Amino acid sequence: MSLFRKKSLEHIQAEFEAGHTDGHGGGMHKVLKVRDLTFMGIAAVIGAGIFSTIGTAASNGGPGIAFLFVITAITCGFCALCYAEFASRVPIAGSAYTYAYVSFGELIAWIIGWALILEYAIGNIVVAISWSGYFDNLLRGLGINLPEWLLVDPFTQAAQVEKAKAALQTAPIHLLDPALKKALDLNLAAPTIGGIRIFMNLPAFLIVVFITLLAYIGIKESKKTTNFMVIFKLAVIVLVIILGFFYVKPENWSPFLPNGFGGVLAGVSAVFYAYIGFDAISTTAEECENPQRDMPKGMIYSLIICTVLYILIALVLTGMVHYKELNVNDPLAYVFEKIDLDWIGYIISISAVVATTSVMLVFQLGQPRIWMSMSRDGLLPKKFAQVHKKYQTPAFATIVT
Repeated sequence: MSLFRKKSLEHIQAEFEAGHTDGHGGGMHKVLKVRDLTFMGIAAVIGAGIFSTIGTAASNGGPGIAFLFVITAITCGFCALCYAEFASRVPIAGSAYTYAYVSFGELIAWIIGWALILEYAIGNIVVAISWSGYFDNLLRGLGINLPEWLLVDPFTQAAQVEKAKAALQTAPIHLLDPALKKALDLNLAAPTIGGIRIFMNLPAFLIVVFITLLAYIGIKESKKTTNFMVIFKLAVIVLVIILGFFYVKPENWSPFLPNGFGGVLAGVSAVFYAYIGFDAISTTAEECENPQRDMPKGMIYSLIICTVLYILIALVLTGMVHYKELNVNDPLAYVFEKIDLDWIGYIISISAVVATTSVMLVFQLGQPRIWMSMSRDGLLPKKFAQVHKKYQTPAFATIVT
């Protein structure tokens, strides 16, 4: 058996037209249209990062970071066109894994498949932890304070305690870093069961369970939920842009490139991060009504919409305050606090929770479909390829995810 054996496009097309792949698992609901794919792309791209990365980039590049969003969008656009072409010619779940199988062979596909699985898994872990923080801030705004031991996982807590103990060997406790001192205090306050102190990130755990359940019960339900969340966060972003426009001071845009083009390029890593995720929608190719037509449109439309919104927000933020003031954790809330519109900050907090939820949902849809494709090709146990008879989703792979 060759490590570089390939699957032909003709074989894949025949499987797609027959409504199944390799006889495992059966067909899936074909319910996704251009609008749904566009919204999924926006859901994956516009996360809570839009509320922080723009400020980081603008603090170096000034108003000129609008150019950087255009440059980055063009760069990502070339990548999106590649994905779009592959998705239209290889209309099954699997994303880059399947494309690599067709182009380079089984070994390269296996490596890329596991890379994608790690990307989605680690990405969802990080986003879930961020979601927990945003949700906790939202609850605090309502006067609800969760115990600290329900907001940190045991591994992070143990690592912080070890750091604190090591630091105490060379410095008195009153000089200890506040975060490390907090970890020691939390270690004393946490409840114990059988002599074991209990720590868990409860909000992160609950949102992962909810997202997994949603992905399990069907693509229709996931589609409707995603569309609702995208409409909500787009409404908040448009509200921010419109309100902010009335408080723009044109003098803040001069000079437009205060540190030259080099200053603009200094923010490229933060800006590029703001575009990550659009490729995840290619994993839903089997659930598209017409993937050859709709998948390319969905990817390109989502990139264009996100780019326009990013540019407008960057111009509004740098027009409302001097660009040097934007190097803060939450620049959107900061600029509206300066003009005594504090209530906008609370809406932004809600939007951050919704935005991170939508990112997790798209990633949670993507990872099981990678596993399903690898299982169909014999690279994972057949159990991962099973499609639920009622919900028509990769049920086992979704639960394991």
